[in-house]
Amino acid sequence: MAAAKRWYWISLVLVVLCVPLFVKSSYVLSILIVIGLYAIIVQGLGLLMGYAGQVSFGQAAFYGLGAYTAAILATRCDWPPLLCVLVAPFLPALVALIIGRPILRLREHYLVLATLGFGILAFAVFNELIGLTGGPSGLTGIPYLSVGPLVLDTDRAYYYVVWGFLGLVILGMANLTASPIGRAFKAIHASEQAAESAGINTALLKLQAFVLSAFLAGLAGSLYAFWVTFVGPSPFGFTASIEFVLMAVVGGLGTLWGPVLGAAIIVGLTEFLRWGVPVVMPKAGGEFEIVFFGIVFVLIMLLRPQGILAPGRSRRVARAVVREEKCSG
Repeated sequence: MAAAKRWYWISLVLVVLCVPLFVKSSYVLSILIVIGLYAIIVQGLGLLMGYAGQVSFGQAAFYGLGAYTAAILATRCDWPPLLCVLVAPFLPALVALIIGRPILRLREHYLVLATLGFGILAFAVFNELIGLTGGPSGLTGIPYLSVGPLVLDTDRAYYYVVWGFLGLVILGMANLTASPIGRAFKAIHASEQAAESAGINTALLKLQAFVLSAFLAGLAGSLYAFWVTFVGPSPFGFTASIEFVLMAVVGGLGTLWGPVLGAAIIVGLTEFLRWGVPVVMPKAGGEFEIVFFGIVFVLIMLLRPQGILAPGRSRRVARAVVREEKCSG
């Protein structure tokens, strides 16, 4: 079993390494880079939603905090780009630690509204704090990511960087979910009251999941800043947070590869809509994209609530919740 698992990971690494050898289009490579960045974000969101059972519509804010932190450190403090990538995620994590305690006390739609409000507030700060963030014009002059004399200024090179980080994140998540902490997260998601009665500190674990999801979003943001070499507020709005949640749900909550699949599906659909909608409806605007994703979200919730890679799990969780309600009643 261990040998088969080892060959499984080796095969995946070989596939990722060989993709740029066969893909010559810079456009396709850029899409793959976006999928890798979003998959890093959704890995953290998948942990938060799939294991800790908490929904967050503020991931775009943490994504933007990581991007702006890396950009400011590189352009105004002259820090080495690689150091900026490694340090920048700690600011979103710190912000999540500060706001997490009061926010995570809320339940259901109140929690959703609180994270949504935080995302809107952060987006306003990105736009209005012109002296620090550049406002709507953004920050320019960000250098390319470099490691010593090696400058990663091509999409092919940056593909390896992003997917390398994604591979490390997936390995970390695999170890985390297989550990006692991961089993505690699963217990919380199945029944928070039962987990508390078993002696699990649910409040602390939910806060840790929230902080880790913010850290991973900040990591993706710092990588994004050195790829496009420009940071403006538009990629970090409310729509992005909706897409991240949709990626987590479509791929499969509480699964290792669900975030990658969900990111690939939603990014692919987004690119298809940008090409197809103007052909069918020349006068259509960007609002049709939001409407389409809303329809997809509703269908997923009705037909497969736990996503593509987690069949049947929702029914088991639902039965556990029903049993808990009967016992408490």
